[in-house]
Amino acid sequence: MSEPLADPNIVRAHLVAAAAAGTAITYSELLNHLGYAFSRPKMRALCQTLGAVDAEAAERGEPELAVLVVRQSDGLPGQGWWVAGGAEKHGHRGSWEGAAAKTLVKRLQSAAFRYWSRRPPD
Repeated sequence: MSEPLADPNIVRAHLVAAAAAGTAITYSELLNHLGYAFSRPKMRALCQTLGAVDAEAAERGEPELAVLVVRQSDGLPGQGWWVAGGAEKHGHRGSWEGAAAKTLVKRLQSAAFRYWSRRPPD
């Protein structure tokens, strides 16, 4: 496994802030917050960190946060989220695009928004 792009705690803090504000964040926006310009290699490295953030969230009994990081083009998580089990663990085995995918993502994002709007950030 390669060196993480950023400290998972810093990435988590950005995602918790987005969730508390009730908004998703694009890969480009999150990379910019972390001090990087968007590139596919940086995005892939970020996805590894997002997996670590979600694993820790699950251990804490918190809703997942990686689903908040979306493509600018359609507001959906990228391929990495879908193939890493993000969708399958929620029973979604269909397309990574379209109405069913958007419904799943909105449901998961709403859960994070509700949870973090009621809790103070760490």
